[in-house]
Amino acid sequence: LAKNGLTVKAIVATHAHFDHVIAAERLRDLTGAPFHMHAADRPLLDWFQESGRFFLGADLPPPPEVDTDAKEGDKLAAGEVSLEVLHTPGHSPGSISLVSGTTVFAGDTLFAGSVGRTDLPGGSSTALVESVRQKLFPLGDDVVVYPGHGPASTVEQERRLNPFVGEGARFSFPDG
Repeated sequence: LAKNGLTVKAIVATHAHFDHVIAAERLRDLTGAPFHMHAADRPLLDWFQESGRFFLGADLPPPPEVDTDAKEGDKLAAGEVSLEVLHTPGHSPGSISLVSGTTVFAGDTLFAGSVGRTDLPGGSSTALVESVRQKLFPLGDDVVVYPGHGPASTVEQERRLNPFVGEGARFSFPDG
C-alpha cells in the first residue's frame, strides 16, 4: 500500500468466519480504517476463538471490533469505486455480497460450481439457495462472480451449471 501510495478507506468482511476476519483488527491498527460487517454475524464473533481451536488447533487473538454494520443497500465508496451491499444469508446469517457494476464479490455464498457450506453455526441451505437465486442471479448473466475462495465465474455459468443452485440443480444438502 505504501509503495503504491494507496490509502485503505474501509475493511469489509463478507461474513464473520475466522478465515475472513482474522486480520481485520491488525489491518485497522495499521491503517485506521473502519471495519464493516453485517450485524447478523456479530454473534459468530463469539465463536471466533473456539473455531480457531477446532479448525486450526491454534489459539487465535480476540475477535475484531466492528465499527459499522454493513446492511442491505449501503454503498461503500473509496475514490471512484462504489460497492453496494446485498444481504445474502445462508453461509452465515449475516453473509453479504458486494456489487460494483458488472462485478460481485460473493464471499462464501457462491463459488464456481458450488456454494458455501451451511453446516456451521447459523448456516441455512434454504436461505443460501434463496440468496443466490433471488439476489445474485438477477444481477445479470454478464456479471463476474469473485468468490471468497477459488476461481472467478459468471452469473450465467452458475445459473446454468451450478449443481446446487443452478437451473438443473441436482444436489441438495442438509443444514448442520
